[in-house]
This record gives sequence, C-alpha cells and structure tokens, in this order.
Amino acid sequence: MLVSMAHSADIATFPTPGDRVSFHRLELSVILGLYGRMVAAGFWRDYGISMLRDVAVFSVFRHTAEQPLYRIEKRPKLAARQGQYAVIGLDGQILKRGNDLATVLRIFDRKLIRAV
Repeated sequence: MLVSMAHSADIATFPTPGDRVSFHRLELSVILGLYGRMVAAGFWRDYGISMLRDVAVFSVFRHTAEQPLYRIEKRPKLAARQGQYAVIGLDGQILKRGNDLATVLRIFDRKLIRAV
C-alpha cells in the first residue's frame, strides 16, 4: 500500500502566537474595566475575544446567542493612518477611531450617565 505524503504547501497554516495581533495586559485592563461597569449597569452580559493575523477583536453581547452589540478592534497597521483602535456598532458602522484606547472607549461614557 502506497501512502502519499502531503506537501507542506497543501496543509493549511494557522497563525502562531507571534503572528497574531493581541491585546496587551494594559489594554485588556482598560477594556475589562469598561466591561465591568457596563455589566453592572445592565447593558452588557457576555464577551468574546478573537486574535487573528491582522486584527484583535473584543466583542460584547447583550445575550450570548446574539450578534455582538459592539466590537472593539485593534489593527496595528492603521496606527499611522486612522488609528489602531476602533469601536464598531452592530450594523458595522465605525463609531469612534483613534490611537488612544481610553479616548476611543469614552464613547460609552454617555451610556453610563443616567438622569436621577
């Protein structure tokens, strides 16, 4: 019985940890701080993190089985142009973009302010 060996070019390659974009510890700290405040206010319930070759995505959900309400994306290749961080809404519209994560996430501050 003859078994042919697959060429390395035929095998799908998955990005190794060094090839993927990811959020650093300080970035995650800022994002998770916002997430905790939004959960306490009753707006968000779940999150997911994706680390891909060109982008890292923090998705927030109201319910687990739904599409994400918002996506917080990090695209380092856009740092010199439009800014590497972006908040994207449910419909795919970019709500805020910039190079400072805390400034970009301020878009959610008005949701946390409630009339008494």
